[in-house]
Amino acid sequence: MNFNLMHPAEQIVLLINRVYQKGLTTTSGGNLSILDSEGNVWITPSGIDKGSLTPDDICKVLPDGTVIGKHKPSVELPFHKLVYETRPDVSAVLHAHPPALVSYSLIREVPNVNIIPTPSQVCGKVGIAEYEVPGSDALAQRIVAEIKKGLNAVIMENHGVITCADNLFEAFKRFETLNFAASVGITASILGKPEGLTDEQIALHSTKGKVQLGEFIPTTYSSDERRLRKEMCALIHRSYDQGLFTSTQGTFSVRLNKDSFLITPYGVDRKYIESEDIVRIDFNWREAGKKPSRSTLLHKLIYDKHPEINAITVAHPKHLMAFGATRTPIDSRTIPESYIAMRDIGRVPFGTPITNPEMISNMISDKSPVVLVENESVISTGKNLINAFDRLEVAEFTANTIIHAKMIGNIVMIDEKQVEEINKAFNLK
Repeated sequence: MNFNLMHPAEQIVLLINRVYQKGLTTTSGGNLSILDSEGNVWITPSGIDKGSLTPDDICKVLPDGTVIGKHKPSVELPFHKLVYETRPDVSAVLHAHPPALVSYSLIREVPNVNIIPTPSQVCGKVGIAEYEVPGSDALAQRIVAEIKKGLNAVIMENHGVITCADNLFEAFKRFETLNFAASVGITASILGKPEGLTDEQIALHSTKGKVQLGEFIPTTYSSDERRLRKEMCALIHRSYDQGLFTSTQGTFSVRLNKDSFLITPYGVDRKYIESEDIVRIDFNWREAGKKPSRSTLLHKLIYDKHPEINAITVAHPKHLMAFGATRTPIDSRTIPESYIAMRDIGRVPFGTPITNPEMISNMISDKSPVVLVENESVISTGKNLINAFDRLEVAEFTANTIIHAKMIGNIVMIDEKQVEEINKAFNLK
């Protein structure tokens, strides 16, 4: 999907529907706009159901203020226009009321974007605008006071958030990523005090995956490869819809043979990824014209060491990241299904996939097929794609249930005798 070639009204509808469907705004809340090359502002209408907008519903506001369209433009038009006047580098603005970020707006604090490495890299420093009446010039001035500092994300006290960028998809990525950081922060606070990353650790993460691979042009695609590309895309889409992936984060790979595997590309929106986007790796060569995931070398190392592993996922779901950010131990012995799927969950410090990937590869086994990287990710392995995905899903389910159980009482895990009974019943080694 070439997002930038879509009409502004189509872009707005695509992303406002996406924001609404993810539960990050309400029927009446939120507004998106685009400044086109002719100086026109395309913006969502006021008071129209955000869950059923069409391109015909989007308003076009000419430079002289004339409104073209069948609806009134959003009441927040004043701050959209003022942002464009203030920041010539900005061509898109997104405003919405996602629960996690509204929670921070109520306590009038900015979420810790260093809780995992990506938010600070995607969003940069986040500002906070003092409260004013929605739609007022005073609110526009409060927001622009922060935007003038070069910030691209601003929390609005007792209101919501605004993000901006040179295109609407980049503004959405900042919005989604900031909301994810807020969600992890809130979830982690149930377990304990989350530990943020240092600037040095975030800088280390930015070096991930910079090893260069040669290029090759595939001459054939086997029937098996074509099938696996489609299966990968289906599971990537499902992972995004279930909140296991974000638009910019989350990787699948699957082995084709001893020296070849398929992997998710870097920088392609997970919601719309297609078979032709998937990257094939042969030996130390990548499919020409494509940029593979930055965790490619870790995947290759695991495949080289473990011939029994045929699929790997790397993800960043919020409940598991809460355990990683608070350094809280996580135990799979909650219900039999969790223990059977994961056995013992491995754990390594932040940065290990870069500084010591062999440690992760050596840790993985039948007894420890899932590894949590603190403040970073969870790595899940399996005999095939659905097995690796199931373990990822079960790992996040387990983290979720433990956090909720802590809110209502004392947790009792399956004991050693019960574990032995499970091992015997299911022939677990």
